[in-house]
Amino acid sequence: MRFIDVFAGCGGLSLGLLNAGCHGVAAIEKNPMAFETLRHNLIDGKRFKFEWPDWLPRKAMTCEQFMDDYKSRISELAGTIDLMVGGPPCQGFSTAGRRNPADPRNKMAEQYLELVKIIRPNYIVIENVSGFNSRFNEEKKTSAADEKYIKRSYADYISEELSGLGYKVSRGKINCAVFGVPQNRYRYLIICAKEEVKENLFEELIKSACGFKKSKGLDFDRSVTVHDAIADLETTNKKLIPSTDSTMKRFWEIEYKAPDVLSPYLKVMREGCSGVPNSLRLPNHKPDTIVQFVKFRQASEPGKSLSKKARDLLGLKKHAITVLARNYPSPTITTLPDDIIHYSEPRILTARETARIQSFPDWFEFTGKYTTGGKSRKLDCPRYTQIGNAVPPLLSEAIGSMLLARAEQEQILLEPLTAMDS
Repeated sequence: MRFIDVFAGCGGLSLGLLNAGCHGVAAIEKNPMAFETLRHNLIDGKRFKFEWPDWLPRKAMTCEQFMDDYKSRISELAGTIDLMVGGPPCQGFSTAGRRNPADPRNKMAEQYLELVKIIRPNYIVIENVSGFNSRFNEEKKTSAADEKYIKRSYADYISEELSGLGYKVSRGKINCAVFGVPQNRYRYLIICAKEEVKENLFEELIKSACGFKKSKGLDFDRSVTVHDAIADLETTNKKLIPSTDSTMKRFWEIEYKAPDVLSPYLKVMREGCSGVPNSLRLPNHKPDTIVQFVKFRQASEPGKSLSKKARDLLGLKKHAITVLARNYPSPTITTLPDDIIHYSEPRILTARETARIQSFPDWFEFTGKYTTGGKSRKLDCPRYTQIGNAVPPLLSEAIGSMLLARAEQEQILLEPLTAMDS
């Protein structure tokens, strides 16, 4: 099953599909930092390599640039692509921010639809935040062009457009924790098939969850916890050494040694990696910050966002901050590292710990700076942002496995007919 990944980020969707047995053809991502991580690991990686077209530069570009500069060549892909996936930028839909129908990033989903019309893939998967299926408030409409997003959700709009193109559309909201991700991350999926299908592919995906977890060696009747995911990365009783992959001085990381006995989830994360994962740099908190984190733990219920009353008492202006609950999945990993505090240590998580909670394996190397600030925040996509924006690879692998199993079943059904024809 050959796929194209649009709005690919650092490669969470692509990684899961490749692990499932699909073959990458091309990936479109506009941010150079995120694209470099994707290229380094998957396009030109040691474990995976995309079947990249000779005419397409291996560099960051927008979906609009891709279609404007290579439209004549893109049409050559028509009929050769089985699956097109993508997670159009979601800031305009997110219930965590200011939902705005006029946000120009919303229009990127329409570019995705234009690409569908040219390539005509057999299957389409669109992943977005759960707010993707919520209507915008009437008073936020800024122009007549926004009318289609006011009367219906953007998910409704896109689904109707895809149905008009001849696709059977199935969709719904899922919790990534169902597929073994140690995180309660609710996402909205639209899964489409070009040919006439009786099955609801979204429901097929949900039904496959238990079997998928068992295939990964995970307990199907319990959620993976943050302790399962990151216990071996705690600093307690560990030797600290200078950070090995940071350009900034005076940062430390643990001297990592894999445990003798791996938890089922850690076996998944460590598969294919016999050495030390990258992105282990520990935060360099000021003493006052550490004291503040201790107060957060005392004032909060682990696993739940600090209440407004507690925030007011602590003089905290930040709206969302959560101390992890050791024996439960994490809340949604975001692009802001100070949204979450470690369950037993007064610090934010390392980039590798957030990657583990997102289900990125240890061999996957994140590139570029760790964080950014000021005016650069709108342009840069450092490691924490790459990880927070990504689709959890375990969810993507479950999607790929479900579609491959369905394609294989179709082939089995077709073989008797082929034999009769011959």
